[in-house]
Amino acid sequence: MSEPILQAHDLHKAFEQGTERLPVLRGATCVIEAGERVAIVGRSGSGKSTLLHILAGLDDPDAGEVRIAGEALTAAAVGERAALRNRYMGFVYQLHHLLPEFSAAENVAMSLRLGGMAPKEAMDNAVEMLVLVGLAQRTTHRPAALSGGERQRVAVARALVGNPRVILADEPTGNLDKDNARQVFELMCRLSDETGVAFVMVTHDEGMVDGMHRVLRLDGGILSSLP
Repeated sequence: MSEPILQAHDLHKAFEQGTERLPVLRGATCVIEAGERVAIVGRSGSGKSTLLHILAGLDDPDAGEVRIAGEALTAAAVGERAALRNRYMGFVYQLHHLLPEFSAAENVAMSLRLGGMAPKEAMDNAVEMLVLVGLAQRTTHRPAALSGGERQRVAVARALVGNPRVILADEPTGNLDKDNARQVFELMCRLSDETGVAFVMVTHDEGMVDGMHRVLRLDGGILSSLP
């Protein structure tokens, strides 16, 4: 049996607020298999984004462990974590975070260029990915000339262009209207099927979980499976 792409075991996290210590995670545990789509739901302020940041190695738990493709992420040094993220992970956020002075293709190619890929090869890969997400006619457009849904498609293409094993998505449709949200969500599901990439999506909208293989709820700092 293949190694799970992402594992979190007994994660604990609390924040200081004045003289109080506020627990956010109280032993959260999950296993994400290769190619699996998992939604993590919970009310606003339940700690979903904190959990996602720890899964990405962007924040440290107070206790517990995260492993990516069998490698210890939480125990890795800062530079090693960055290398693991670059090798295995892609990210989609609620805000697209596209650079306004660059075209859609240039935005998608940027992470490849930063990783040392030659300019032409990076642009060719970026255009190919934009075609895959349905933006063949928008590759040279800057973000200001794109609709909200198109900008988020560019963000999805940027997350996928490095051939990651898992995409971590933080409220990826939260800023879109209902129709565009559904289109972007269905796009992510289709790309998961076509590429074999796993998706872990946190959302407070339980209406956006159709098409996910599993749904986990974060409540009281504990992750539990929903039927």
